[in-house]
Amino acid sequence: MSGVNEIRSTFLDYFRKDGHEVVPSSPLVPRNDPTLMFVNAGMVQFKNVFTGLESRSYSRATTSQKCVRAGGKHNDLDNVGYTARHHTFFEMLGNFSFGDYFKEHAIELAWNLITKEFGLDRERLLVTVYHTDDEAAGFWKKVAGLPEEKIIRIATSDNFWAMGDTGPCGPCSEIFYDHGEHIPGGPPGSPDEDGDRFIEIWNLVFMQYEQVTKEERITLPRPSIDTGMGLERIAAVMQGVHDNYDIDLFRALIRASEEATGVKAEGKNRASHRVIADHLRASSFLIADGVLPSNEGRGYVLRRIMRRAMRHAQLLGASEPLMWRLVPALVREMGQAYPELVRGQPLITETLKLEETRFRKTLARGLTLLSDATETLGSGDRLDGETAFKLYDTYGFPLDLTQDALRQRDISVDLDSFNAAMQRQKAEARASWAGSGEAATETIWFSVKEKTGATEFLGYDTEEAEGIVQALVKDGAEVDAAEAGDEVRIIVNQTPFYGESGGQMGDTGTMSGEGFAIEITDTQKKGDGLFVHSGRVTKGKVTTNASVAMQVDHARRARLRSNHSATHLVHEALREVLGTHVAQKGSLVAPERLRFDFSHPKPISAEELERVEAMANEIVVQNTPVTTRLMSVDDAIAEGAMALFGEKYGDEVRVVSMGTGLHGDKQGKPYSVELCGGTHVNATGDIGLVRVVSEGAVASGVRRIEALTGEAARRHLDEQDRRLKAVAAALKVSPADAVARLEAVLEERRKLEKDLVDARKKLALGGSSPNGAAGEGETVAGVGFLGKSVSGVSPRDLKPLADAGKSSLGSGVVVFVGAGEDGKASVVVGVTDDLTKRFSAVDLVRVASAALGGQGGGGRPDMAQAGGPDAGKADAAIAAVKAAMQAA
Repeated sequence: MSGVNEIRSTFLDYFRKDGHEVVPSSPLVPRNDPTLMFVNAGMVQFKNVFTGLESRSYSRATTSQKCVRAGGKHNDLDNVGYTARHHTFFEMLGNFSFGDYFKEHAIELAWNLITKEFGLDRERLLVTVYHTDDEAAGFWKKVAGLPEEKIIRIATSDNFWAMGDTGPCGPCSEIFYDHGEHIPGGPPGSPDEDGDRFIEIWNLVFMQYEQVTKEERITLPRPSIDTGMGLERIAAVMQGVHDNYDIDLFRALIRASEEATGVKAEGKNRASHRVIADHLRASSFLIADGVLPSNEGRGYVLRRIMRRAMRHAQLLGASEPLMWRLVPALVREMGQAYPELVRGQPLITETLKLEETRFRKTLARGLTLLSDATETLGSGDRLDGETAFKLYDTYGFPLDLTQDALRQRDISVDLDSFNAAMQRQKAEARASWAGSGEAATETIWFSVKEKTGATEFLGYDTEEAEGIVQALVKDGAEVDAAEAGDEVRIIVNQTPFYGESGGQMGDTGTMSGEGFAIEITDTQKKGDGLFVHSGRVTKGKVTTNASVAMQVDHARRARLRSNHSATHLVHEALREVLGTHVAQKGSLVAPERLRFDFSHPKPISAEELERVEAMANEIVVQNTPVTTRLMSVDDAIAEGAMALFGEKYGDEVRVVSMGTGLHGDKQGKPYSVELCGGTHVNATGDIGLVRVVSEGAVASGVRRIEALTGEAARRHLDEQDRRLKAVAAALKVSPADAVARLEAVLEERRKLEKDLVDARKKLALGGSSPNGAAGEGETVAGVGFLGKSVSGVSPRDLKPLADAGKSSLGSGVVVFVGAGEDGKASVVVGVTDDLTKRFSAVDLVRVASAALGGQGGGGRPDMAQAGGPDAGKADAAIAAVKAAMQAA
């Protein structure tokens, strides 16, 4: 048992049998310690448990924790590849007790593991204790039987651990392994302790005090244990090698690098292969945990790691991008223990390939320009900062790369003039911002961003995290504090809150800290990567530099994710059903619904809409993972990814893929592939259901679909079902027969209405006026005249009634006034053809309309129609027509 994977599993299984909870490694981006750039020790994920802020269901735990030391105060980057034990990425094995067992059992567990389970030679082991920790020294004698000379007392902080200036702290006990006299170096505490003979393999921290102030330290009521053993170091010991890069894991990765380059890991090339192997691990795990290369923060550290490895790949003579080709070897070695590598392999591969492709172009261009700029410089000279800044600003050649390239020629860079050029560019950028129209009202965000840097977004992988308040803005100005009742905008160094963009609304939730609480009502992106949280202080007082715990509204975020992913599916379904001319023209991803605007020249039929909905739901029920890759915009579009309307894209984009096509050209291929920076479901089945609820026009050639997903769609269907059952109950049939019965009822009603109208027409033609104002056979101005006021006849049926009246008279004028239920009236005047030269129906109907309180009217000389607001004046209208005829 000496392979890395065996050692890891044996360690975890050993402590599991002793009642320890095997806790998975936390992500490399710390969510509960905003002061750290990356997780650098096994205890980080348990920090709040040790301080009492959090409780767990267990009091003992064991982990194999992923760690990175490549930024901030823990930066081993420059040493990696040139020493035996420096790494950017490493695994820390650990066991923890939260107020359960303490020193004696911790020492017993450690000694039995390394001597019995791991089988290390007791004679090669020695330990250190803090110089005043007689208790620990006594347990080492009792449990391990170590003599006094092998228990070395150390008086420095190397053997006293502290979480910070205040908080939990306590003495340490380190276990060392003697690699033998053939390796230079002395035991810890000796003048030669920096040699490589005695190597620390395990550190046991006895957390027994709390540092209250700089001067005051008290005993903790529940002392705890925190240990850390470097997996690579213990593997080297157990595999009989002195160099971590000679263990089985690194041998496999270096062998893959040798095969890919055709260059052996010997001589001057040895360090390059080691750098590639180490940085491959760090880069891949960081990408798998959601970090992507950028020019700020964690993304910048990742980019430095990647580019350092890529530079060494070029030194080995690799003519094409190399790193991405080594990912399968890493997944084979570590994928079983860390499944996130398997899940993230497509994203890792694409990101490495894209970054190295771009870096090679940058490197070639930059080295040529740098050579031209320094051809007259010699050893000891300095390159002017303006030139270095031009390489950085115009050609994307980082300062540290310029310095590295010149170091071998003993040429430095004038940093003062470089920084001056950088400040001048910032001032110009601020002036440009202030003159950019609408943005001019928010110039404050430029100065805030300049001070705080971009916000690290953690929300792809988590909905809760801790952060440090970097700025507070109240009433348009920066402030140092905000109190209960204040409306405030908060900038934090890192956040799980999504800032509104790409149609997706910003997150809401809570922030809280020592003595204060804030309700977050919206999150927006300002400028280049600044996340602005808008909220109201509900309790206490928040200040800049305060630590905050952030919690996204989980239920709301889940609905947003579901609706956003459904938008992608609806988009692709529309293209399948209507044609590839369909393009997004806008969208809204809200918690309650989704809205999608798209180009299409005509209404969508009910059948087409049903097909769109059905196709989207076919992908939902596949329940396949939603995958994300990082690509260049050009490569993504060349592969068929759709860019979204109104979005601005940088050189690198997230490409979101979901589902497998079932029809036509899409069959067997990725269904939806889009450029998108939003949050999405983990698998299409998480959407639950897509239900289209409306479709219509919003502008010429632009249609809009609104849809619901998940619980909202279910509630919508439930409501429709309730309504159907209510209709069926009213019709006294089953829901299945409701449509047929309703159609029969409507047909029956249409027949009855027709019969009623016919009866009213007959009554109007055959009977006298209700008030005797007009009747059959009346003569006015020497011609036949028929004038009647009717009710229950619609305005559109008055003309047929007038035609029938004209036929009944043979020669003459007819007037029908129809009274509506709203008290208004319609009037029709008909003149037989033989009289149109004497009487105009248009003139006569206008007279009638005036009597009804209206004006106007129109038609032909033989038939005209008008209206008026007062149906009670029907008789007056008929009388007015008579008078007009007599006056003609």
